[in-house]
Amino acid sequence: MRFALSEEQEVLAQAVEQLIERRGAAVDTRAAAASEQGYDDVLWKTLCSQIGAAALAVPEEYGGAGASLLETHVILERLGAALTPSPFLGSAVLAVQAVLSAADAAGRERLLPALAEGAVGALAWADRHGRWRTDGCDVRATDSRGWRLSGTATLVLDGGHASVLLATAETPDGIGLFEVAVEEPGLTRTRTPAVDPTLDLATLTFDGVPAIPLATDARAALRRLHSVTSVAVTALQVGGAQRSLDRTLVYLRDRVQFGRPLGSFQALKHRVADMLVSVETARSMSWAAAWAAAHDAPDLPLRAAMAKAWCSDAFAHVAAESVQLHGGIAITWEDDTQLYFKRAHATGQLFGQAHEHRRLLLEHV
Repeated sequence: MRFALSEEQEVLAQAVEQLIERRGAAVDTRAAAASEQGYDDVLWKTLCSQIGAAALAVPEEYGGAGASLLETHVILERLGAALTPSPFLGSAVLAVQAVLSAADAAGRERLLPALAEGAVGALAWADRHGRWRTDGCDVRATDSRGWRLSGTATLVLDGGHASVLLATAETPDGIGLFEVAVEEPGLTRTRTPAVDPTLDLATLTFDGVPAIPLATDARAALRRLHSVTSVAVTALQVGGAQRSLDRTLVYLRDRVQFGRPLGSFQALKHRVADMLVSVETARSMSWAAAWAAAHDAPDLPLRAAMAKAWCSDAFAHVAAESVQLHGGIAITWEDDTQLYFKRAHATGQLFGQAHEHRRLLLEHV
């Protein structure tokens, strides 16, 4: 049995890497993150048109490629390695999987074709404490001659500029999923600065905003969605951890101290070996969870909790060691080491911290 990417997945990975590298020569990470959209719009459109990135996990009957979450995982790992600001996680994974998990056929036919073509989607989910709950939220839905939403959602990925907007809201049946037109009066979208400048977050406030129900009780769908998205975040973490390790190895090879390359010192070799163990074990955890997500395996919640906890800790360890081994240059704005450190801590918070997933793991066990 071969536990590795297939030939087609390797080709996909190489195509994404080459595209990111070519585009990065024109617009670097900092410039893309500081732009009005918060990402490189040309790169995003090219990913969608030439590679079909946004359509990968969308079924063919809704205008997609009919691939699986394993293929989206491959792309996320490459985006994570380059720290590429992109709506891929929030739109092609979170929004698409929310529709697939909770919406009926009519809702899928209405929303998925646009998302597959590259329209940016966002899901307003986290409460005011920054928790992606499956048993409630801070937005309320009332049905009085049509559904209306009131409340606030925080940490909305790409919420400041998304053209397809979804929201969770409490209903008499439980917690539901709704579609909201972005031009509706009463909707306020405020961009939120993040520790990691490559993540585009927003706070959305609803004040009696009309909404179309996709499901008035989406609790089961949201539980699956939480697992799937947690697994997707681990791909970003593995990609970032691998690149942090690679950059550190180059630095230790080239930097000379006391007449010797830093990498020749035994104590530093041991630390780098520990970083390698963290990266490789994190990749194994992440790929196993991605397989479970792609096949809707019964143990998906268990694997997702294991992977998110492990990969969050592993990336944090590797990024911190990278800072230490680079020395003072690592904390300067011009050096990318500090960006990987920030990405490690930001993704460690997305969809639950490591200790929260360990608690979920104990519940599943």
